[in-house]
This record gives sequence, structure tokens and C-alpha cells, in this order.
Amino acid sequence: MQEHEVDLWFTKLFNDFLAAPANAVLNAIGKPAADPAHPWPNWFAMEVLVVLIIMLLFGYLKARLSADRPGKLQLTFEAIYQFIAGQAHDAVEHGSKQYVPFFGALFIFILFMNLIGVIPGFESPTMTPAVPCALAVCVFLYYHFMGFRELGPGKYLLHFAGPVWWLAPIMIPIELISHLARPLSLTIRLFANMFAGEKVTLTFLSLTYLLIPAVFMGLHVFVAFLQAFIFMLLAMIYVGGAVAHEH
Repeated sequence: MQEHEVDLWFTKLFNDFLAAPANAVLNAIGKPAADPAHPWPNWFAMEVLVVLIIMLLFGYLKARLSADRPGKLQLTFEAIYQFIAGQAHDAVEHGSKQYVPFFGALFIFILFMNLIGVIPGFESPTMTPAVPCALAVCVFLYYHFMGFRELGPGKYLLHFAGPVWWLAPIMIPIELISHLARPLSLTIRLFANMFAGEKVTLTFLSLTYLLIPAVFMGLHVFVAFLQAFIFMLLAMIYVGGAVAHEH
């Protein structure tokens, strides 16, 4: 029998008070929990916590928005928006503004999930493969949907055939393999970097509590920002390729 993972304190609250609803949902979809007393895994509880934090943060920010006297928090998120909008314009070009909400939500959600693992008593949900995989599938479905919507089914599918018709028998299998590999690439990149960063930090924390762990925690924060940016940037590139008219 597989040993149950140790619950974080926040996960324990979910398993103590919300085990019954979780078991009911899991049983309804035909996926009963391996341990009915602990149906909530750490990664899912941490995801819920991140969503709650983001909702509270933006609720607080919305109530204090001001065009005349913007606060530091408003200026910070305005700078983030301008940065994401600029990156989207460079990657997507035509009509990039309509995709900024998706890119922004993706970046902030991943960033908060990456950073929450720096706080003692919590862990990054992105350390679990299921979380990056779900995000990668969302990106995969999103850019294909946008490609179909922007170009229409016929013109979008011509992307897979290559620049000239006689290359189609070669290009179509290559393009299909390339597109199917994208979710795997996104998943492994985010999961592997966050998992490695967490393990390195924990290893040095177990050896010493002085200066060296602080250095690696700082590196972990840098990796959290970098991986959120790379994931978002690749999503932009995929959307840009899907909606491009000139090809």
C-alpha cells in the first residue's frame, strides 16, 4: 500500500472539516480517494489557498483603485500589466490586447503558486506534475481555439501543411508531433525547475540555518519569477503562431 503523504497544516484543515464533500465528488466521478480520511492532497489545498489569496488581493486592490492617487500596489500591478501587454505585442502582434487577460492570469497564478513554497509550512503546487500538466493543457486548448476562431478551421489547418503543398505529407506529421510535445515540454520545464529548487533549498536548510540557506531561498524566488515568465512567454509564442495571418 502506498504511504500517505504528510499533510501540511492547511491541508489538514481541509481533511478534518471538508473530507466528506471531497469524497462525495471523487466517488461521483468514479475516482474514490485512496485514503477517505485524507482525500485532499497538499497540492490541491495549496492551489485553493493561492486562488483565495489572489481573490482577496484583487478585491482589496479594486476597492482602492484611483486614477488621481494610485497606491504602490496599484502601480505595481499596472507595471506588471504594461510589461505583459508589451511582451504580448511583441509575440502576437496583431490583436494582442485581447489575449492579455489570459496571459496575465496565467503569469500571476503560476507566480503565486511558485512563491508560496518559500513560506515555511507551505509548498509549491507546481512541484506536483499534475498542476503544470493541467496548465499546459489549458494553454494547448486555448491557442488552438484562438487559431480556429481567428482564421477559421480551413485556413488554420493549413498551418500544419507547410509553405507549399508538396511538403504537406512530411510537414503534417512533424507539426502534429511538435504540437503534441508542447504540453509535455511545458509540464516538465515548470515541474522540474520548481521541484529541484525546493529540494535544494530544503537540503541546505537541513544542513545549516545561517547565511547559505538564505542565498538559495533567494535563488528559489528568482527561479519562481523566471519560470512563471517563461511559461507565459511560450504561451504567447504559441498563440502568436496560431493566429498569424501571413502564414
